Amino acid sequence: LCHHMTVFQQFNGEPLSYTRFSIARQTDGDNSHVEMQLSADDEEGGGIERPEHPHASMPPRWRSGKNFFFIVIAALLLLLIGFLMGYLSYRGRMQKASRCLDGSSGCEMTPTASYLTDDDETEEEEVPGPRILYWPDLKELLSKKLSAASLEVYLRQRVKPSFEAGQSEDENTASYIHEQFTNFGLDTVWNDEHYIRLQVNSSDNNNLSILENGKEVVLESPSEYVAYSKSDSVTGKPVFVNYGTKDDFKQIPQTVSLNETIIIFKAGKITLAEKVANAKDAGAVGALMYLDPYDYGEAGGLIPFGHAHLGTGDPYTPGFPSFNHTQFPPVESSGLPHIVVQTISSRAASQLFRKMDGMECPSDWKSAVMECKMTSGNMNNITVKLRVGNVMVNRKILNIFGAIKGFEEPDRYVVIGAQRDSWGPGAAKAGVGTAMLLELARVISDIVKNAGYKPRRSIIFASWSAGDFGAVGATEWLEGYSATLHAKAFTYINLDAAVLGFNDMKISASPLLYTLLERTLKGVKDPARDSGSLYGRVGSDWVKTVVPLGLDNAAFPFLTYSGIPVVSFGFYNKDKEYPFLSTTQDTVDNLKKTGNLYPFMRAAAEVAGQIALRLTHDHELFLDFERYDEELLDVQEKFSEYDEDVKKLGLTLNWLYFARGDFHRATEALRTDIANSDKENRVIRRALDDRIMKVEYDFLSPYLSPKDVPFRHIFFGKGSHTLQSLLETLKLLQTSGRAAVDVDMLKEQLALATWTIKGAANALAGDIWNTDNEF
Repeated sequence: LCHHMTVFQQFNGEPLSYTRFSIARQTDGDNSHVEMQLSADDEEGGGIERPEHPHASMPPRWRSGKNFFFIVIAALLLLLIGFLMGYLSYRGRMQKASRCLDGSSGCEMTPTASYLTDDDETEEEEVPGPRILYWPDLKELLSKKLSAASLEVYLRQRVKPSFEAGQSEDENTASYIHEQFTNFGLDTVWNDEHYIRLQVNSSDNNNLSILENGKEVVLESPSEYVAYSKSDSVTGKPVFVNYGTKDDFKQIPQTVSLNETIIIFKAGKITLAEKVANAKDAGAVGALMYLDPYDYGEAGGLIPFGHAHLGTGDPYTPGFPSFNHTQFPPVESSGLPHIVVQTISSRAASQLFRKMDGMECPSDWKSAVMECKMTSGNMNNITVKLRVGNVMVNRKILNIFGAIKGFEEPDRYVVIGAQRDSWGPGAAKAGVGTAMLLELARVISDIVKNAGYKPRRSIIFASWSAGDFGAVGATEWLEGYSATLHAKAFTYINLDAAVLGFNDMKISASPLLYTLLERTLKGVKDPARDSGSLYGRVGSDWVKTVVPLGLDNAAFPFLTYSGIPVVSFGFYNKDKEYPFLSTTQDTVDNLKKTGNLYPFMRAAAEVAGQIALRLTHDHELFLDFERYDEELLDVQEKFSEYDEDVKKLGLTLNWLYFARGDFHRATEALRTDIANSDKENRVIRRALDDRIMKVEYDFLSPYLSPKDVPFRHIFFGKGSHTLQSLLETLKLLQTSGRAAVDVDMLKEQLALATWTIKGAANALAGDIWNTDNEF
């Protein structure tokens, strides 16, 4: 219905134009709304033409005066209506401005913005009230307020020799962070208590010795230990397996039996827990790891701390949160190794190698402590004895949180987190991340409190404990709130170990954040160059260098257990590992030796801060759901070369391809819905964001138990359900034939992948009437 009446009145020869009132019904997909619009007429005034009608007749003359009277009355009424409408419109705008001034949620405090447009294309609109912080202004404000000097103050708190989880220094640091969050004026500050079981070293140090010709010679009795090792004393022949990767184990000749052996490997490439799992699968009874000077230089004589749990969280409450008074079933994680594990120095490793005179190592195995030998010779009757006496303890740990609440959707939040504890001083391991966390909380709170920024969504700052034991604090929090977090937390930003060097950048992230991360890197200056951005370090093909998240990264359970998009990044030296990580020498002074520390910390904090602010600034979530369509296309291309091999089994990959096609169409449909939607309509906007937020979560296979298979993500998880595992099975089928493959397992892998992708496509498409299960 459109009602349009315009009255022109001559005043000093100039036409006056009144406002028009229109009601327009607009529809968008399945959502409809009625828009009431007040707009000024832009038309020039003119005379009113009398409509002609073929049957019209002139009225009697005696009615002319009466008609003139009614015309005057109608004109006056219309004039009065126009005045009232103008007054009400003005009054409404002034009320909106006053609501903006008093900070209530009744007005939009940030402009309409979309990640589908470039940063500089944000449309600025005149709105009565306080100055609106558009994205370029907000980005500049963050950059000005971040301080390298403040970061140094926070990092210099890391002066104690140990911050072990649940111990006094860890608790003191937790109290300090809680106090700082409160002083910064965060809206809410709180802590979560968890009661967990940790394994620590006993009063008697573990020891490593050599048994030769009936004599035992102790090589080392380190105070360092590997948590969750089996406590026992074992003996076995030593075998060197490079970095302990699966490929390294494949290079051991089949004539060499690994049963009842003690495997020796270098640190690096993969986590200690993965190395130990590979050794256990090979039949070993024990494992030793050392820092080889070839990779770690001057730290080769140090002994690192580590843990052997192939998983995250408390391994004695898998899938359950370790809150107080919870009744736990008598279970333990399947990731516990059940073999004896210890870390040793390169000096002890060198003494062992001198006794080994067997097979030569492959040419690509490099070591700086010996002439590489894999085994001891037949003539050498050497045996290694390893005794580990670690003990279990019950400890209370604290996770500390502070929140800046959103003004439009406070129940949705981006989480910025950092590990707080460390076995040693932990300057690089935990100190850098904690300092950045505090600085970001200070600066962003100041921007909100004093610069007028009103984030649409909330920002949570989290300090985790027991990270050195396998992201225990973070995982227990995720397990405690697993029913709601995936629907509320839409991104996790990990700050751990953000500066380990200065020459290169290492990035791990969900594809949903690739676009945002790229734009952010283009907007942050490189601290090592007078001009240029961090994007110049990574280049246009940076996505190809993204490193898959490992179990040693606290972001891993967020992504693979809870289905929350994550980003983890940092500076490092590609050609040389930071030598002191997880050792007693991980100090501020040693970390500073590697380069210009504090400007790089500030740059990393600016990247994290821009990501968090952009995710709370724009109308729609800056999560690029179309990136997963590209990832699935890459998967299809890799699988396509195995089509004929699968057909020989009477199976097909077509269903998997069709599911990918459905996901592609769903992304196109969502993009269309976003483009056609009214970005000022909060109900529609939230419904669209719901669909975007679920993309990551829907790649957790719903056909698996999170208790038995916690890392259910088909792209980044761990287990036979992953696309990577399916690809490995197809490779084995092609290279070794049907006899080498469990066909029933292959069928299950195909079904899990196909229907997980299909389910993700259905969820992305929206309402149930927009989906189908037909291929």
